[in-house]
Amino acid sequence: MNIEAPQSTSRAGRMTGTQFRAFQDHRPDHERWELIAGVPIMMAPPTIVHNRIASNLERLLNEALAVHAPARVAAQRPGVTLGAVGEYRPEPDLGVIDADFQAGQRFVDRIYLFAEVVSDTDELRDPDSGRSWIDVKRDIYLAHPACEAVLTIAQDRMEVRLDVRTEAGWDSRTLGPAEDLVLSAFGLRCIVADLYAGTPFNPRPTRDRRSA
Repeated sequence: MNIEAPQSTSRAGRMTGTQFRAFQDHRPDHERWELIAGVPIMMAPPTIVHNRIASNLERLLNEALAVHAPARVAAQRPGVTLGAVGEYRPEPDLGVIDADFQAGQRFVDRIYLFAEVVSDTDELRDPDSGRSWIDVKRDIYLAHPACEAVLTIAQDRMEVRLDVRTEAGWDSRTLGPAEDLVLSAFGLRCIVADLYAGTPFNPRPTRDRRSA
């Protein structure tokens, strides 16, 4: 589905990143906003499947990080300062950040892994380039100096696009349900279907209570 982002009447009327952060400071915590080419967009409420996938990934990563890299932690919806990205301010669904964050802290300047569970709002078209917002966000994440991996996770099927930084550059691949998802730098090894546990795509086994 292609959704058009609202367009301001002129570039002069668009928000800068600094103006957008000030705007966010006055919005309720439950609202989720992103800045696309200077246009503030409120993200649609996530589906239950979306939330389940994000929670599964957060749990799997934190279990792995506790053993492999305890100085890092996975957190949902971390605020991130990404430097010179113009009139764009994405907010990832999940990020791996330094574990020594402070009480009340909202933003970090280093994220080592970005994960996005693709929603309808991510298919908004960037008014400047015409590309989908999820593709623009992925490019922004790949350009972040601290980033070591990016996960782009479908919510309408079991499929993950994985980008991993190597000495030779970015290694990108698309993985299906039974394929291994390996993130050596984070100690994670599972199969793609594990991210979808408890969703209609990979439901938990249940027993009929009437027969108990």
